[in-house]
Amino acid sequence: MDARTIEQFEASRSRLASLAYRLLGSAADAEDSVQDAFLRWQAADRDRIEVPEAWLTKIVTNLCLDRLRSARARRERAVGAWLPEPLLDGDPMLGPADTFEQRESVSLAVLILMERLSPHERAVYVLREAFSYSHAEIAGILDITESASQQHLHRARRRVTASRRDDVIDGADARRIVEAFLDAAASGRTERLIALLTEDATAVSDGAGLSEKLLLFPTPERVAATVRDALKPSEGKRRRAGGSPALHAGVVNGSPAMIAVIDDRVVGLVVLEMRDGKIASAHGMASPKRLGRLTAAWSQQEHDAPIVESW
Repeated sequence: MDARTIEQFEASRSRLASLAYRLLGSAADAEDSVQDAFLRWQAADRDRIEVPEAWLTKIVTNLCLDRLRSARARRERAVGAWLPEPLLDGDPMLGPADTFEQRESVSLAVLILMERLSPHERAVYVLREAFSYSHAEIAGILDITESASQQHLHRARRRVTASRRDDVIDGADARRIVEAFLDAAASGRTERLIALLTEDATAVSDGAGLSEKLLLFPTPERVAATVRDALKPSEGKRRRAGGSPALHAGVVNGSPAMIAVIDDRVVGLVVLEMRDGKIASAHGMASPKRLGRLTAAWSQQEHDAPIVESW
C-alpha cells in the first residue's frame, strides 16, 4: 500500500474511532472496528471509491452494527455486567464536542440508554446528533430509506431525551462538585448526601470490580447510604485497592468524577452525571479491565493536587 493510501485513511482515523466508540461504548472494540476497516480499505478497489470519507464511515458503522448484533455482544450486555468504558477528558476518542448533542452522546448515561435502542436507531442517533449527517446520507450509509432514518431518529430521541444533563463541565466545576460530594460522604450524615441528589437519582456499581453483575441502587436514599458506606475508609478496602489511594477530581465522559489513584494507577472511579445542579446518577467502577485506557491517559497528564491525599 502506498503512502498516499495510508495517509487518506489516517486522516479519518480519529473521527472513525470516535464514531465507533459512540456506537459501541468500548474503546477497545472501537479500535478493533477501525482496524478492521483499515484492512478493508487495503483490499478495496480504491479507484472506484469516489468519496473515501463516506466509504469509510459506511464500513465502520456497519462493522459496529455487526458487533452489536453478534451473539457474544448480546450475551455480554444482557447479563447485567456491562458499563461503557470511561474516557478521561482530552482523550481523542471522545471526538467532537462543539455542540450540546456531541457532548451528550458520550455521557455514560446516554451510552447506557442507547443499549435500549435497536442497532439502526443507535446508528441513526449517533450519525445525526454527533456527526450532523443528513437523513439522505444516513440512508446511504445504512441502506435504508430517508423516511426510515427519520423514524429511527424520532424513536431514539424519545428514549434518550430523558437523560438531559447540565452543559459543559470543566476542571474547576468538577473539583467543586467532587469536593462537596466527598465532604457530604465524610460527614456520616445520609441526609447531606441526599441533598446533593435529584429526586430520581440512581447509581450503578461494578461492586469494586468484584461482582459478576452490576449493583443497582434505584433511589436517592439507597444511593446516599451506599456512597456513605463505600467511601468510609477501612483496612480491608485499602488492601483490596493495593494501598491508600489519593482522591482526585477530574472530568470523565464530560461529567465530574472522583478518581482514586495509587502511584499514577487509577484504582477506582465514580462518575457523577449532573442535572439542574444536582447529581442525577452515579457510576462506580473499579474493575481494571474497565479502567485500563483511562489509567494510561491519567499517567500522561498533569493534575491538580488531590482533594484527599491519602484515603
